Amino acid sequence: MSERVSLSIIMPVWREAQTIESTLSGLQSLRQAGHELLVVDGGSDDDTVQLARPLCDRVIGSAPGRAVQMNAGAAVATGNVLVFLHADTLLPENALNHLADFQRSDAAWGRFDVRLSGRRPLFRVISWFINRRSWLSGIATGDQAMFVRRSVFERLGGFAAIPLMEDVELSARLKRESRPFCISDPVTTDSRRWQKNGAWRTVFLMWRIRWRFWRGDSPESLAKLYRADVRREH
Repeated sequence: MSERVSLSIIMPVWREAQTIESTLSGLQSLRQAGHELLVVDGGSDDDTVQLARPLCDRVIGSAPGRAVQMNAGAAVATGNVLVFLHADTLLPENALNHLADFQRSDAAWGRFDVRLSGRRPLFRVISWFINRRSWLSGIATGDQAMFVRRSVFERLGGFAAIPLMEDVELSARLKRESRPFCISDPVTTDSRRWQKNGAWRTVFLMWRIRWRFWRGDSPESLAKLYRADVRREH
């Protein structure tokens, strides 16, 4: 694996006008180093696209849905490593060096540890459990900035076009290729979802959805469960 790492960072977005500029600004050093930043918009009706365009290499229009959007970005990506980054997640400063180490490894894919933003001690506890669970299971979630060799991603057919759990489903297939390359230097994910919906409520909902997914419930039924829970809260 002596080929130099060439990143394509693929960011699915929808109605991210409030935060998109700050998120993309943090990735400009990678662009300046020659790496590719692709924003895939799922039909935003705010200023997301206009704000993103000067700060990325390409804005791609797509049907809505994270899996569909990320596949659309991967279809035009040119890098040998695809990094799938949520719009509310920030890479660590040393991300490029870590991903270069991955490129030199025998692993097919990997993920970062995650750290929830905010000062509440509970968020440190939740982050620890997310990372520990991922290390033990070999399964990653989108908040952990999954990355994969483009050749492997294409051979496996990318993300399944499902409305929820696309990250977990792909992780299960990638595990057959190799164990994940785990980077302990964490990405930082905005804790707004946990704060808005309640930390323990969100934990319980995520575990409930994950358990039902492994039990065989369809992603469509789980997406309905997720939306219904959010509606009850608001």
